[in-house]
Amino acid sequence: MNKNYYAILMAGGVGSRFWPVSTSSFPKQFHDMLGTGETLIQKTFHRLSKLIPKENIYILTNEKYNDLVLEQLPEATQKQVVLEPAMRNTAPCILYASLKIQKENPDAVMVVAPSDHWIEDETAFINNLQASFDKCEQQNVLMTLGIQPTFANTGYGYINFEKSESTIKKVHKFTEKPDYDTAKQFLASGNYLWNAGIFIWSVKTIVTSFQQFQPTLYKLFEEGVSVYNTDS
Repeated sequence: MNKNYYAILMAGGVGSRFWPVSTSSFPKQFHDMLGTGETLIQKTFHRLSKLIPKENIYILTNEKYNDLVLEQLPEATQKQVVLEPAMRNTAPCILYASLKIQKENPDAVMVVAPSDHWIEDETAFINNLQASFDKCEQQNVLMTLGIQPTFANTGYGYINFEKSESTIKKVHKFTEKPDYDTAKQFLASGNYLWNAGIFIWSVKTIVTSFQQFQPTLYKLFEEGVSVYNTDS
């Protein structure tokens, strides 16, 4: 296990599209949606722990789900559960966790992943993740994993990439939930993937990117650096 490998599991969503099974008091990541014997968050935690030390997997969630997380992930400690007082989408929670990780280990590389994904071929996923970590240790890049689309789905975001022989390709742009005709055009072009919402980078690169592109947000969270990872 590489001690520089970290993960942020995003587990604060309410899973509104899966209502009434998924509710705000018991969202879908805490359900065994597919009858596997493990809930989605358990499945995700155990998948990532094949490559990342368990103690380096942080769970980002709303403060009201703290007890649910600790109940379902007995391997995790309270230190690994990063609580949000309110839902503000992904950028603030990623920056908050990244600053905590950077303070603990400035050499960290990390993956940010939703806690509610179902991944059939876990070996291929881990191999892709390893290749991404290797790249991020060598270069200051922000990486994402794309999924080969099988039909013109309008409920997913799409990644437009530059065609090349390399397995790792440069992203041209992201498109969020296109209409059906646009999605069909994307598939026909051959250089679009579904956006999995899984991101990989070094902690240094992502924090620098926030400083550059989200300076106001960065300054707000920088104010807390002295007390991050302490009892305060």
